[in-house]
Amino acid sequence: MVRIERLADLKPVHQRQAAALALWRWRTPILAFELDAEWGVDQPVLESLFRLAASPPGDKSDRAYRRAIAELCTAPLFTSEVDPDTVQLIQLETISNLLTFGELLDKPGVDEVERVVEASAGLANYLDGLVEGSLYSHPSEEAHRRHLAALADQASKGYFTSRHFAVETACHGALGVLPDSAGLLDSSTGRELLALCEDFGEELATTIQWLRMTGH
Repeated sequence: MVRIERLADLKPVHQRQAAALALWRWRTPILAFELDAEWGVDQPVLESLFRLAASPPGDKSDRAYRRAIAELCTAPLFTSEVDPDTVQLIQLETISNLLTFGELLDKPGVDEVERVVEASAGLANYLDGLVEGSLYSHPSEEAHRRHLAALADQASKGYFTSRHFAVETACHGALGVLPDSAGLLDSSTGRELLALCEDFGEELATTIQWLRMTGH
């Protein structure tokens, strides 16, 4: 309820930017690893979708996003069965969330935005489960434990879930000062928020690489 209440307090244009920032948190994790060649997904198309989501809202960027989605959906991935490993599952879930962002362009509203943001948070929670279930100790386990110990109100959450919540909260709190007509890349505040999400994404990617190396 806290998340949807925060989103509902934002203007529609800022709700859309909140969804774009939720996508951006997983930009590095999906692009840091090669996509399965059999999927036939063109990585530059994925890169363009992230950029377009962060572009100034309007008919021009919406049309460009829909065209990129249409091109993406011609890939064999969408007509074949896939048995993904951990990295591939995260890639597939992120691709699915890019598609969901396309849906909110046609049906804007807080519920659609929440779907994108919730999916991002859900991936962070999923990653926590993988780390906790690993037979190996995470290289930053002690730092993660200290981080959680300092968050008395989130003691029951995993590290990446709590970090995601903190980044999400910072983003939602700053969106209100962004110009309505500007994209996230067009203002210093927007770029700072993207950088915040990207820093988190790099941390996610490092842990995903560790999971792959340890056999997940």
